[in-house]
Amino acid sequence: MSTDIYKKLARHLDSLPGGFPSTESGVELRILRRLFSPEQALLATHLTIIPEREAVVARRAGLAVAECARCLDQMSDAGLIFSYRQGRDTYYMAAHFVIGIWEYHVNKLDPELIKDMREYIPSLFNIWQAVPQLRTIPVGRSLQTGHEVMAYEQAEAIIKAHERILVAPCICRREHAIMGQGCGKLEEACLVFGAGVPYYQKNGLGRPLGQEEALEILKLADKAGLVLQPSNAQKVINICCCCGCCCHVLKNIKRHIQPAEIVVSSFVVQLDEQACTGCGICEERCQVEALAQVSKKGKAALEAERCIGCGLCVTTCSGNALTLKRKPQTRPVPRNVVENYLNLARARGKMKPHQLVWMQLKSKMDRLLAKS
Repeated sequence: MSTDIYKKLARHLDSLPGGFPSTESGVELRILRRLFSPEQALLATHLTIIPEREAVVARRAGLAVAECARCLDQMSDAGLIFSYRQGRDTYYMAAHFVIGIWEYHVNKLDPELIKDMREYIPSLFNIWQAVPQLRTIPVGRSLQTGHEVMAYEQAEAIIKAHERILVAPCICRREHAIMGQGCGKLEEACLVFGAGVPYYQKNGLGRPLGQEEALEILKLADKAGLVLQPSNAQKVINICCCCGCCCHVLKNIKRHIQPAEIVVSSFVVQLDEQACTGCGICEERCQVEALAQVSKKGKAALEAERCIGCGLCVTTCSGNALTLKRKPQTRPVPRNVVENYLNLARARGKMKPHQLVWMQLKSKMDRLLAKS
């Protein structure tokens, strides 16, 4: 029974836009057994990505409303699902495994869970290549005056557009530190905005902060050589500050022969070899190995097809030999996270538009029936 329910939960999570693919080794089932009790796994299969009240979920799961609400609250507190309050009501919804359940366990990591996740992450990354959940934006100082830049391409503008901000630990650097492989770079480096803030705060996953401190984190990230990766949407819900040594997204991007092909980025770096002083700082700063000192004169050489447009090399170039330019053609950035999920669902052949419409109608009907 318990084995079957974990397989059912795995299929359910894989039906969500973010995906949860199966593997030959079954490592994904080992992970679910570590995180969910059989009862929690069963209840999780009755949640969708549409927020619903406990009465709706209870009806679908065949549970008493009070019992269902108690279990859902426990699962939300455990980082297994997402919930939020609106007025007097609490709404519950399924969480994607990444970004979602995994990140919600930043305070509950242990070596065995980390080993399983390291085995599993490459399978998840194969999905991300179709429609990335993150994109890359330049650090602010790398943009020249006169650059026409959209607000969602500027980290400073994103922060200034939000009143509710929280900073959480980077799960990638924390798990590397637990395994004795930490890089020592800024750990408190994941910025969360808007509706996600109360959930993170309630679950002890981070601390709220003001705009000025959030802007200071951007400066620290630039100094530490961290790539800025917000959610792949114009309406941003988070910004991750990532290093190429610990961040699993960047590590998998770096393994690709042409990282620029699989990253959502509006910019690419240009190199003026004549102006290059050969200081080598750009090679140290680049997180995807797009720059190296290989010429006979000791000057930098650029592989533009590897550049993800983060701008980290530009801000410390002593000879002003590096500049960012806008790419002639880029992937369009979805308006919001829901639109990105729809794109991801279509790309994966999961939850086609008519299925989503059906789910929305069914959800509304369930709500009406729950009230009757």
